[in-house]
Amino acid sequence: MRDSLATVVETLRERRLFERGASVSIARAPGRLDVMGGIADYSGSLVLERPIAEATWAAVQRIDRPILEIVSLGRDPCTIPLDALAPEGAPVGYDKARRMFTKVRLKPDTKKVRLKPDTKKVRLKPDATYEHWVAYIVGVVLVLARERGLPLTSGARIIVLSDVPEGKGVSSSAAVETATMAATACAFGIALEPRDLALLCQTAENRVAGAPCGVMDQMTCAFGDEHALLALLCQPAELQVPVRVPDDIELWGLDSGERHAVGGSDYGAVRTGAFMGLRILSEHTSVPGGYLANIAVDDFEQELARYLPEQISGDEFLDHYGDTADTVTSVERGRRYCVRAPAAHPVYERSRAEAFRRLLPESADDARRHLGELMYESHASYGHCGLGSEGTDRLVALVRSEGLAEGLYGARITGGGCGGTVAVIGRRGAAPAIARVSDAYEQQTGYRPHIFAGSSPGVIAFGARSITL
Repeated sequence: MRDSLATVVETLRERRLFERGASVSIARAPGRLDVMGGIADYSGSLVLERPIAEATWAAVQRIDRPILEIVSLGRDPCTIPLDALAPEGAPVGYDKARRMFTKVRLKPDTKKVRLKPDTKKVRLKPDATYEHWVAYIVGVVLVLARERGLPLTSGARIIVLSDVPEGKGVSSSAAVETATMAATACAFGIALEPRDLALLCQTAENRVAGAPCGVMDQMTCAFGDEHALLALLCQPAELQVPVRVPDDIELWGLDSGERHAVGGSDYGAVRTGAFMGLRILSEHTSVPGGYLANIAVDDFEQELARYLPEQISGDEFLDHYGDTADTVTSVERGRRYCVRAPAAHPVYERSRAEAFRRLLPESADDARRHLGELMYESHASYGHCGLGSEGTDRLVALVRSEGLAEGLYGARITGGGCGGTVAVIGRRGAAPAIARVSDAYEQQTGYRPHIFAGSSPGVIAFGARSITL
């Protein structure tokens, strides 16, 4: 949140979410604005990411009872017995854990939540199912248990406060995961290398929450620099020199009002299609490093694209090629997949991201124009993959209509596509043009976009802190 640590602590006290005098571990992680790279992360691309000002705070306290008490403000509290996660003393497998969480819409909880240490023992069946949002928090605990030896013998109270909006394509889930993992590790005395924290959070999202995301979101929430774009080569997660944002350039996000979900079928099908393309190309060439993003554009256009069908049925693919190398998606019989567009996207997107990184420090008008063109090309490529949306297309068109004369260079859909937010790059001081885009969008659709402006550091820079309430 934009609030300070002191404000968050006061909120915890006012709502009586922890007992006075209790030792509590607190961590903070921002959301992110995907400037370039997006869905090419799982194919090994360079991605350029901007942490946003909006953030998630997680507070964790160890408790004596063998339960997890979980509160995300604005939702109903959830209590899970530890024997649901470790019925025989050993952590359950990821597949079983994933089945524990159902996708049920929750009613907003407007009441003040008060949790008292002396409340009666909660009786829940170990095989019960829980609301899906809980998976992003419990998944972190389970991953720490399975991968880092966190003993599931003493319980914890986990409180999450966030102003990173959900379903907007700005990594609300990764912010929750990284803040929760940092605070939980601190509370239980588990030492984590920063890169491991991000990779373990990706495991939680992939294996427990069931969302087939790449790693760029968690890495940005962990390592983000408020003065630069995080540069990450996703092979699998190689941090490169951050790209300083020039003082005369500004970045914004515009929320389309259309809900985005990484766990949605469109995103998953596009990811599957990309890995199907990789498997097909491997029959004809040695793909460098096993990543589509390592294929040169010229080689793809002149030699390789012809091997990729526009579409293929799951049955035909499985019968001829077997499954893909992807560990978080699988090809299904009885459905058709687009292959050429999803496989082509990372080839071109890495080239665009590399050019964007090279051009960003340059101040010439031609360089700024080219930055915008690269973003528009990336946005169009999302549409070719089937991940565009009416709202984000409309916002990009409105940015284009304002144009260079009004200080807006370019725009593209962010993250996993299919709605959510549009990233915009422009001249510092072009906020009036952004406001006009927002006004026009509201007039056309009836929805007033939230404007993401500003940046903040990642969870590693903030650090997990133990405080006494």
